[in-house]
Parts: sequence; structure tokens; C-alpha cells
Amino acid sequence: MEVNRIYKGNCINKLTELESNSVDLVYFDPPFFTQKKHSLVTRDESKKYEFSDSWDSLNDYLDLIEACLIECKRVLKETGSVFLHCDKVASHYIRVTLDKVFGMKNFQSEIIWSYKRWSNSKKGLLNSHQNIYFYSKSKHFKFNQYYTNYAATTNIDQILQDRKKTAKGKSIYKTDEDGNIVLGKEKKGVPLSDTWEIPYLNPKAKERVGYPTQKPVLLLKEIIKIVTDKGDLVVDPFCGSGTTCVAAKSMDRNFIGIDASQDAVELANRRLEEMIITDSALLNKGYNSYLEKSEYEMAILKSIDALPVQRNSGIDGFLRKHFNEKPVPVKIQGKRETLNDAIEKLEKSCQGKEFELKIVIQTRKESRGNRLFELESDIEIIQSQELIIEELKEKSTVPNNV
Repeated sequence: MEVNRIYKGNCINKLTELESNSVDLVYFDPPFFTQKKHSLVTRDESKKYEFSDSWDSLNDYLDLIEACLIECKRVLKETGSVFLHCDKVASHYIRVTLDKVFGMKNFQSEIIWSYKRWSNSKKGLLNSHQNIYFYSKSKHFKFNQYYTNYAATTNIDQILQDRKKTAKGKSIYKTDEDGNIVLGKEKKGVPLSDTWEIPYLNPKAKERVGYPTQKPVLLLKEIIKIVTDKGDLVVDPFCGSGTTCVAAKSMDRNFIGIDASQDAVELANRRLEEMIITDSALLNKGYNSYLEKSEYEMAILKSIDALPVQRNSGIDGFLRKHFNEKPVPVKIQGKRETLNDAIEKLEKSCQGKEFELKIVIQTRKESRGNRLFELESDIEIIQSQELIIEELKEKSTVPNNV
């Protein structure tokens, strides 16, 4: 089969046309056994898309899932993985089927896709998540580790200090012979967890095409990035509107999409031409109510590859890379702070901890004078990009004296 194409046909029949051990990732988003007919009209009401999720029995449904999974396992490389998307209706049955086909030892994670929904729900809890089972073909599966920022509730000591176990198994902070704090090793952040807060596509999202059960491209990009590299092959045997293929194409992966519906195939091909992907402000900003950093401060920290720290007035973040095997704290000059104020706050937060280098980001122009940073050898003052541009503009407007 040619790559970077959408094929119409039965998922199992089409999978049999693929070579064994040729695929890096299968994203598997079958019907959810809702026993309903799903339909949705496009925003301009020019087209109605629908598919049936009705089955004679649960066994018929699970037989299809198992047969398709067997083919998925065959086409996967030894380093490949399958991600099967389902919800509460049949997830427990599907998990057993996955164990049967791939083996319990190759279960890697149950990803919870969590999203906010507003609904006048019937009696009971509002459903606001779906399940994605991550299984590998073997223990040699490819996995790209990604890191996220520390939680807003994480304090400075938890980030900086090394830990050890007492004789009773209690975790405590390390100290040297003189009682001084022992700083930990270089940290990259918090490893990506199995709970993903990615917004559900809202009705006005640019990428929404009116196809029932359409998933956001951002969700598929998260899956693709952790188990594939550029040039790898991603297969979706129930591709629907083509979200997986759009995500794969945007990330320079090869793809093959399969769907039994001609409407779905035509829609997927159109999306691959238009390549519309919605950027989520909610995802970029996050949900955590503890967050105190402004977008401006977060942009500065990102520009110097620093991890943000919340709830500390003297340290705004730490460089991801250590200097002389020790962390590098960063303080951003606040709107109402002088450089002296910023330095004093940084020094206060650093008391009792040994750093080889400390950084203050200057954000406002100040006249030179008796400034603390001129006396501190371990503090580097770096002007923000905004301040550098401001000073360049001022220089360009000063007339030359001839």
C-alpha cells in the first residue's frame, strides 16, 4: 500500500494488504458500542455525516475488535505500539481483549483524556473523560520521554534538594556533614503523566468539520510524538474525518488512513489539503488555579529554557541545564521593582543554598548608580528582549552630533 493516502474499505481487509512489521504506530478509534446512530451537520448545514454504531450483540462487536487487533499486531514493528481509544461503555471488555492479543506484559499505560463539558446531565456524574489504552508489541518499544512544568503547588525545596531514605524507609532531604543542604541532580521537569487535559472540540473550532465523534488534532499529536519520530508510519484503521492523518502530516510522519465510508474518505482528503489545526488557548494556559506567572513572565522563562516556579517571590524559575553541576535560579524584575529589589528577593530566596550562578532578568530601564548587582560576582543581569528593543529604538532616534 502507498503511504500518505486514505483508503476506502473494511479495516481488516485493508490491514491485510500491509506488510508485516512495517508500522510504527496504530491509533485505533473504533465505534464505542453505543448502540446508536451518530449524525452531525456541518456548520454551514451543507452536509450531514453519519455512521451506525449498532450491533446485534456485544460478542459481535468484540469479535471485530479482536480480529482488527490481531492484524494491527502483525503489521506493527517490534518497536511499534497501538493506542486504542474507547469510553466507559465497553472499555473493560476492550482491555481484556487487548491483554489477549498483545499480552498483559505489553500493557504500558491507560491514558485518561480529560476535558471540560457543560451539560444538564441526567441523574449521575457528568462524563468528562475517555480512555486510551497504550500497548506495545514488545519490550523494545520506542518511547520519547517528554516533560511538563512543575505543579504550582511544588515548592523550591522539592525542586532543588536531593533526598534519601532513612532506615525506616522515610524520605528526607539530604544534608552534608556540616548540615548544609545537598542540591539534587539536573532536572528536566515532571515526566508526562497518563492524565491529559486537552479541550474537547467546541462547536466553533476552526478544525471542526461536522463529523460525529471528531477528536482534536492536539490529542493525536500528543500520542504521535511520544512513540514515533519523523518519517515513521502511522496507521488509523477507523480514520473517520482524518484527524490522525492530519496530525501525522503536520509532524512529518507518514500515514495511512482507512474507513468504510466514502463520505469520510472524501472529508479526510479535503482536510489533508486544508490542514486546519485549532490552537487551544485553554491548553496553552493550563487549568491550575495556583498559577501566578503572567503570560509575559512565562514567555521570558521559555525564551531562556527555564522551568517556571510558582508561589515564590524571589525565584521565578530555574534553567533546565545546570551550571557547574548546580541549579541556576532566575528572577524576573517586576513592574514595580528596582533591580536592587529584584536582587534582594533573589538573594533572600537563595539563602542556605549554594549556587554557582544566579540570573536576574532586567525588564525596565534604570539610571546607573549604587546598584547591588555591581557588587555581586555570582549574579548575572540579562536584559529582556523587550528592553533591548526599547533601548535600540531610543538610540536610533538620538541625532548624531557632527
